[in-house]
Amino acid sequence: MSEKVVLVTGGTGLIGRAIETVINEEKPADERWLFVGSKEADLTDLQSTRRMFEKYQPTHVVHLAAMVGGLFHNMSNNLDFLRKNMFINDNILLLSHELGVKKVVSCLSTCIFPDVTTYPIDETMIHNGPPHESNFGYSYAKRLIDITNRAYNQQYGDLFTSVVPCNVFGPHDNFTPGVSHVIPGMIHRMHELIYLKNPDQPQEEKVFSVYGTGKPLRQFIYSLDLAKLFIWVLRHYDSVEPIVLSVDESAEVSIAQLAESLAKAFDFKGKLEFDTSKADGQYKKTASNAKLRRLLPEFRFTDFDSAIKDSVKWYIDNYEHARK
Repeated sequence: MSEKVVLVTGGTGLIGRAIETVINEEKPADERWLFVGSKEADLTDLQSTRRMFEKYQPTHVVHLAAMVGGLFHNMSNNLDFLRKNMFINDNILLLSHELGVKKVVSCLSTCIFPDVTTYPIDETMIHNGPPHESNFGYSYAKRLIDITNRAYNQQYGDLFTSVVPCNVFGPHDNFTPGVSHVIPGMIHRMHELIYLKNPDQPQEEKVFSVYGTGKPLRQFIYSLDLAKLFIWVLRHYDSVEPIVLSVDESAEVSIAQLAESLAKAFDFKGKLEFDTSKADGQYKKTASNAKLRRLLPEFRFTDFDSAIKDSVKWYIDNYEHARK
């Protein structure tokens, strides 16, 4: 059997590092995995991307690279999110086609689904209406991956597919204020409040501000769980149709519950209060993982509180080197 050469774009980010962790534990004999980050190539530039492909000669690609950010960063930069992600995705898929890559698995997101829809959302509903106005640039760029995959498959028979994860968190996340997603953003702020701000103040007197009302609901998937599912998709899922990679609907938690789980993980003794002057974003975007459960019924997700505790411990242990 010829060796698979798997190129992972965005390989130094949250999901890429998680996949690398799982692969290093597995040590597959017939696969060589290459994890590349932004220093390797400017993926918005075709020639820079071409040089990377010619250097590594991948047989398979896991495409994670994207311009990403949290709610407030998206709201202010929709044009940048649209254009940069369109360039990145087009270059990756064009070169995968030209150089005969056997399979590409690209990463979408549940935030790209229509704002006005019925729940739970599933793979058939991605294009049913406009996305939430807060992140329409990112959403339309990501939706175009699905369109492009189908077009390459129809015209040339290429096996380009995509996965749709719910909100991902875990070690090696981006904890940068203003850019990070909700969990790493809250981890960073709670760590600062406990350890850096007024260190002599009794913890019982400290107040942690949760942005918004705390009422929005989210499904969160631990990065190491998602990594295992990505690897399964690469090896066994041979359809151009997208597949949702999400925890069960029953695992949905509110932002308030998330804040409480983080406080418990940090052993925070202070008070949580909600800053209702901050935007909530979409109230819910509950996704159905029925297709995944049908194909992989035995998969077990990590308990949410345990995964939060592990993520907080990683951040504390790696504070000096974490992305912030």
